Amino acid sequence: MNKTSKKQTQARGLVDRLKTYPLDEAVEVLGKMPKAKFDETVELSLHLGVDPRQSNQMVRGVVELPNGSGKKVRVIVFTENPEEAKAAGADEAGLADLIAKIQDGWLDFDVAVATPAAMREVRQVARVLGPRGLMPNPKSGTVTDDVSTALKAIKSGGRVEFKMDKTANVGLIVGKRSFNKEQLAENIRTAIDAVGKLRPDGLKGHRYIKSAAISGTMTPGVRLDASLYNHF
Repeated sequence: MNKTSKKQTQARGLVDRLKTYPLDEAVEVLGKMPKAKFDETVELSLHLGVDPRQSNQMVRGVVELPNGSGKKVRVIVFTENPEEAKAAGADEAGLADLIAKIQDGWLDFDVAVATPAAMREVRQVARVLGPRGLMPNPKSGTVTDDVSTALKAIKSGGRVEFKMDKTANVGLIVGKRSFNKEQLAENIRTAIDAVGKLRPDGLKGHRYIKSAAISGTMTPGVRLDASLYNHF
């Protein structure tokens, strides 16, 4: 049996798959699991009681994690003033040239920001960026004239976008395994609250958040107790 398999077996032995854990205990269980040779990302997974086929039940938003995500974020800006955007911290900036680069297959970035004036041109690559969750959107604060403020928020690593998939699941990065228990727990509570506040209208009598779990990149999931989210 190789080292990875031994670690996975040990990790599975630390969690009861049939049990749900209070948040502090769940974070503690995750912390006891064997770690990979890299700093694993911690993800919060939520299953929602909504109908993904209904456009008025789409859940999408942004959360500002109080302790950051631990992730280095690469940001591009679609703008007629690329030098100003680069001076504010953009990794790449431009308009026609940046669009052409993306049309040629370049996608080496995590977030795209655009000024409102640039959006007409940016729509040329909507079919490329949209399915990957990279299309600038006013609701997520990535279409703005205040590029400097947007870049500052995104580059801090605390700003995490999320979007429900076709099976009513939402996955959010909530930190790294190197974070201490208090940092992870605070980020997780903040993320659950952010999703909870987006409960669509018309769900009376239906549970909105049906289940939640946390996991590291190389670990099994640890299910969270419903007391964390059943009030939404």
